Amino acid sequence: MLPHPPLAPPQEQIDADVARALAEDIGSGDVTAALLPDSADIAYLLCKQDAVIAGRPWFDATHRALDPEVKIHWRVLEGDRVSAGTVLATLEGRSRSLVSAERTSLNFLQTLSGTATITARHVEAVAGTGARILDTRKTLPGLRLAQKYAVRCGGGDNHRIGLFDTVMLKENHIRAAGSLGAAVRAARAQQPTLPLVVEVEDLQQLEQALAAGCERILIDDFSPAMRREAVRIAAGRIPLEVSGSVDLSVLRSIAEDGVDCISIGGLTKHVQAIDLSLKLGPPPA
Repeated sequence: MLPHPPLAPPQEQIDADVARALAEDIGSGDVTAALLPDSADIAYLLCKQDAVIAGRPWFDATHRALDPEVKIHWRVLEGDRVSAGTVLATLEGRSRSLVSAERTSLNFLQTLSGTATITARHVEAVAGTGARILDTRKTLPGLRLAQKYAVRCGGGDNHRIGLFDTVMLKENHIRAAGSLGAAVRAARAQQPTLPLVVEVEDLQQLEQALAAGCERILIDDFSPAMRREAVRIAAGRIPLEVSGSVDLSVLRSIAEDGVDCISIGGLTKHVQAIDLSLKLGPPPA
């Protein structure tokens, strides 16, 4: 469990995600749920594998969109670790609404819990090193804020949210400006209030970035020896971030080299959903 569950996106964003998802699933009407009596019923939410839970706000909003009077009694918090067989919540509502909301609510919860779970594994792998695990913009279209929230539920941190909140200088910007220093000066002049991240390709560029100044330096695809030398040269003056070709098998060794951040696209790109089910009736004793 996290010390403090992360702040979810604005409710209007969650409601918009839910409305879009329900529209594609229900369309002109749920012809299968119409076969059920529209009477009061109960249901329980079961997690079938070990997981870190994320996505409660979307699950709740889905059910309340179809039945504003539904009662949802959660037994776990966002960011909680649960074992297979855990009953996560019980619900009281109209049987047709429970069934119609089932798949969409589970789609949100299983996807976001999957993101939180894999993030937690990466965070555990670097525990004690001081390195932070960051996500990237490699998110599912339309679910960026949701997935980045799930990363926080798993103990990770967010990189930039989009192209609007951080300036990132790469090879093309440096080439166009004529030098790394010139690119930094142009970025600062145009966007003086935004964080600036500079990607460098070698140790010479690293020295230039340190001299020019920025909020973080991205050392992409450095060899282990170059990475350790970069840490020595930077000496804590500006945080160093590693990105590219990073997976769990090498994560610990990268962190132990002394870098400050490791960004991993697979947290949100390679989604392995958590196995969940919503069943009508009382939970098992």
